[in-house]
Amino acid sequence: VQTAFKGVAQVQAAADGRALGAVVAAMRAHTGSAGVQAWACWALSNITVGEEGAQRDTRAQAAADGGALGAVVAAMRAHTGSAGVQAWACWALSNITVGEEGAQRDTRAQAAAD
Repeated sequence: VQTAFKGVAQVQAAADGRALGAVVAAMRAHTGSAGVQAWACWALSNITVGEEGAQRDTRAQAAADGGALGAVVAAMRAHTGSAGVQAWACWALSNITVGEEGAQRDTRAQAAAD
Protein backbone atom coordinates (compact mmCIF):
# COMPACT_ATOMS: atom_id res chain seq x y z
CA VAL A 1 0.00 0.00 0.00
CA GLN A 2 1.39 3.34 -1.01
CA THR A 3 0.87 6.22 1.36
CA ALA A 4 -0.03 9.75 0.36
CA PHE A 5 3.07 10.98 2.15
CA LYS A 6 6.72 10.17 1.60
CA GLY A 7 7.33 8.57 4.96
CA VAL A 8 6.18 7.57 8.37
CA ALA A 9 7.11 10.96 9.83
CA GLN A 10 4.76 12.78 7.48
CA VAL A 11 1.95 10.29 8.13
CA GLN A 12 2.41 10.72 11.87
CA ALA A 13 2.48 14.51 11.48
CA ALA A 14 -0.85 14.38 9.63
CA ALA A 15 -2.35 12.27 12.40
CA ASP A 16 -0.90 14.47 15.14
CA GLY A 17 -2.08 17.64 13.44
CA ARG A 18 -5.56 18.49 12.36
CA ALA A 19 -5.74 16.31 9.26
CA LEU A 20 -7.83 13.55 10.82
CA GLY A 21 -10.36 15.99 12.21
CA ALA A 22 -10.51 17.95 8.98
CA VAL A 23 -11.17 14.81 6.94
CA VAL A 24 -13.95 13.62 9.25
CA ALA A 25 -15.46 17.13 9.29
CA ALA A 26 -15.47 17.20 5.47
CA MET A 27 -17.18 13.82 5.39
CA ARG A 28 -19.88 15.07 7.76
CA ALA A 29 -20.35 18.33 5.86
CA HIS A 30 -20.59 16.71 2.41
CA THR A 31 -22.48 13.47 3.01
CA GLY A 32 -24.17 13.64 -0.39
CA SER A 33 -20.96 13.88 -2.40
CA ALA A 34 -19.57 10.51 -3.42
CA GLY A 35 -16.39 12.24 -4.58
CA VAL A 36 -15.73 13.86 -1.22
CA GLN A 37 -16.51 10.61 0.57
CA ALA A 38 -14.22 8.53 -1.65
CA TRP A 39 -11.30 10.95 -1.35
CA ALA A 40 -11.83 11.29 2.39
CA CYS A 41 -11.74 7.52 2.79
CA TRP A 42 -8.58 7.48 0.68
CA ALA A 43 -7.03 10.09 2.98
CA LEU A 44 -8.02 8.16 6.11
CA SER A 45 -6.59 4.96 4.69
CA ASN A 46 -3.29 6.69 4.01
CA ILE A 47 -3.08 8.41 7.39
CA THR A 48 -3.71 5.14 9.21
CA VAL A 49 -1.48 2.86 7.11
CA GLY A 50 1.97 1.74 8.14
CA GLU A 51 4.06 -0.91 9.77
CA GLU A 52 2.57 -2.62 12.79
CA GLY A 53 3.56 -0.92 15.99
CA ALA A 54 2.71 1.67 18.56
CA GLN A 55 2.66 4.65 16.18
CA ARG A 56 0.31 2.93 13.76
CA ASP A 57 -1.99 1.86 16.59
CA THR A 58 -1.94 5.41 17.95
CA ARG A 59 -3.00 6.78 14.54
CA ALA A 60 -5.73 4.16 14.21
CA GLN A 61 -7.02 4.93 17.68
CA ALA A 62 -6.95 8.67 16.99
CA ALA A 63 -8.99 8.09 13.84
CA ALA A 64 -11.50 5.96 15.72
CA ASP A 65 -11.71 8.46 18.58
CA GLY A 66 -12.21 11.26 16.06
CA GLY A 67 -15.29 9.67 14.53
CA ALA A 68 -13.68 8.17 11.43
CA LEU A 69 -15.32 4.77 11.81
CA GLY A 70 -18.81 6.22 11.91
CA ALA A 71 -18.08 8.58 9.04
CA VAL A 72 -16.70 5.77 6.87
CA VAL A 73 -19.64 3.45 7.58
CA ALA A 74 -22.08 6.32 6.88
CA ALA A 75 -20.33 6.94 3.55
CA MET A 76 -20.66 3.28 2.61
CA ARG A 77 -24.35 3.29 3.46
CA ALA A 78 -25.05 6.55 1.61
CA HIS A 79 -23.14 5.63 -1.55
CA THR A 80 -23.83 1.95 -2.14
CA GLY A 81 -23.54 2.45 -5.90
CA SER A 82 -20.13 4.11 -5.80
CA ALA A 83 -17.30 1.65 -6.32
CA GLY A 84 -14.78 4.31 -5.31
CA VAL A 85 -16.45 4.99 -1.98
CA GLN A 86 -16.87 1.30 -1.26
CA ALA A 87 -13.27 0.40 -2.16
CA TRP A 88 -11.58 3.21 -0.27
CA ALA A 89 -13.92 2.80 2.68
CA CYS A 90 -12.89 -0.85 2.94
CA TRP A 91 -9.23 0.16 2.97
CA ALA A 92 -9.89 2.81 5.62
CA LEU A 93 -11.84 0.39 7.81
CA SER A 94 -9.13 -2.21 7.43
CA ASN A 95 -6.36 0.19 8.40
CA ILE A 96 -8.28 1.61 11.35
CA THR A 97 -9.38 -1.72 12.80
CA VAL A 98 -6.23 -3.82 12.47
CA GLY A 99 -3.19 -3.50 14.68
CA GLU A 100 -1.44 -4.94 17.65
CA GLU A 101 -3.60 -7.32 19.62
CA GLY A 102 -5.25 -5.71 22.57
CA ALA A 103 -8.33 -4.08 23.95
CA GLN A 104 -8.08 -0.94 21.78
CA ARG A 105 -7.92 -2.92 18.55
CA ASP A 106 -10.81 -5.09 19.65
CA THR A 107 -12.85 -2.01 20.56
CA ARG A 108 -12.18 -0.43 17.16
CA ALA A 109 -13.15 -3.62 15.35
CA GLN A 110 -16.34 -3.93 17.37
CA ALA A 111 -17.24 -0.30 16.71
CA ALA A 112 -16.87 -0.87 12.99
CA ALA A 113 -19.07 -3.96 13.18
CA ASP A 114 -21.78 -2.14 15.11
